[in-house]
Amino acid sequence: MMQKKGWWILVIVSVGIMIPFMIPYLTLNPANSRVDINSTTQYSILVTHIGCAFIALITGFLQFMDRIRLKNPKVHRYVGRIYVVSVFISGILALAVVFYIESFTKAAAFLTLAILWLFTCWKGYRTAAKGHFHAHRIWMMRSFGITLVAVSARVLVPVLLITYYTFNGFMLPEGRDKMIEEVLNVNI
Repeated sequence: MMQKKGWWILVIVSVGIMIPFMIPYLTLNPANSRVDINSTTQYSILVTHIGCAFIALITGFLQFMDRIRLKNPKVHRYVGRIYVVSVFISGILALAVVFYIESFTKAAAFLTLAILWLFTCWKGYRTAAKGHFHAHRIWMMRSFGITLVAVSARVLVPVLLITYYTFNGFMLPEGRDKMIEEVLNVNI
């Protein structure tokens, strides 16, 4: 599959990137949210979406470990079910989150990702249920690739910050907070 060293670097970097972005939501305090919160319902949907997406990230990584996939197929199936359920919950909640996003472009991008995530995961699950394991593996790699979009987007934050700073003549015309707000506005 993947070289072990490269795989573990991807796991560590992914988890290391996602935890700091999740911390404000682990407090369960809407005031700590990175996005404007208008209701407890919105905040509950957002926190549950984030929590289930993180579970999908962790269980997705476990699914590609040969030690589990090849040597413990029962564990692979059990962890796979957790992955599928967490993707479905998080993906369906993402469809609800779309209604709270003010920017049409961000909402359209988020909606597209949510639909692709749900579709690829559903196809992966269905192909496994039908015994088509080669197709199952391909669809699940696609699904997990979409899971990793959240990680990739967060990797871009420092690049976007440096780019913003560079394009503004190495100055912050409207201050540091405005720069961070604009960068995070690009990266939901």
